[in-house]
Amino acid sequence: MPGHLIVNPRSGEGGLEELRAAAAEHGVTVHELGEGEDPAAPARAAPAGPVGIAGGDGSLAPVASVCVERGLPLVCVPFGTRNHFARDLGLDRDDPVAALAAFGDGVERRIDVGRANGRLFLNNVSLGLYAQLVHRREHHRRRSETLARLRALAALARSPQPIGITVDGEPVRARVVLVASNEYALEPWSLGERQRLDEGRLYLYVPAGLLQPEWRGRQADSFVVDARRPLRAAVDGEPDVLSPPIEFRIEPRALRVLVPRGPDA
Repeated sequence: MPGHLIVNPRSGEGGLEELRAAAAEHGVTVHELGEGEDPAAPARAAPAGPVGIAGGDGSLAPVASVCVERGLPLVCVPFGTRNHFARDLGLDRDDPVAALAAFGDGVERRIDVGRANGRLFLNNVSLGLYAQLVHRREHHRRRSETLARLRALAALARSPQPIGITVDGEPVRARVVLVASNEYALEPWSLGERQRLDEGRLYLYVPAGLLQPEWRGRQADSFVVDARRPLRAAVDGEPDVLSPPIEFRIEPRALRVLVPRGPDA
C-alpha cells in the first residue's frame, strides 16, 4: 500500500535522513516542507492513498483536515517536541521510524475531530492566558512544558481579570478555557492522556483555584463561546485568533487513521 509522507524538517530533534531512508524502504514518497509552506497544500496534491505527516501537533491538523475532505487515511509520524496526539493514539513518541509501518500493513481506526468555527483540531483549543503565552513564544517554540507551566502560573498571579466570555449564553468567569476533543485525565494545571479518541463528545474545562488548582469540566456535542472581541487562541498548540461567536462542534469518527499493526491494534 504506497503512500505519501509530508515532513516538517523544523520539528523534532533531528533524524531526518534516517526518516527519509526508512520511508524509501516502505516505498513511500516524501515531500519536505519549505519555510512557511502550508502542510495542507502538498496533502491536497498527493495521489490517492495514505497521507502521512511527520511533525508536531501543530503540523497534523492541516493535513488531517485535507484527509477528512478527501476521505483518505492519515498516518501520524511523531516528529515534534511533545507529540500529544501520537501519545493518545498509542504510538511510541520516541520512535518515528516505527510509525512508518502503518503505510505497509496498518490497521485503520476511526477517530473524532473537533471544529472551531470550521477549523479542525485533533487535541484541544485553549483561550485566555495560555493562548497568550503561546502567541508570545511563537519565536521560542523549544521551551519546555515545565517552563511554560511556570510562566502560566506567574501570568495568572499577575492577571486577575477573567477573559469575559459566555458559554452557550451563560457567563463564565475564568482566565483559561480549554475545549477538547474527548475527555482528558485531569491534573493540576495540566492535562494528561485521553483514553478514547472516538467518544464523540467535546469537553470544556476551566480551572478553579490557584494555590491548589483543579479543573471543572462539562461535556456536550457542541459549545458556543461568545465575547465582545476576537479572542487569541491556541489550536493544537498553534497560535490563532478566533472571531466570536466561536462555534465548537465534534465530528464523530470523521478521520481515518492508520496505525502500525501490533498486539494493541
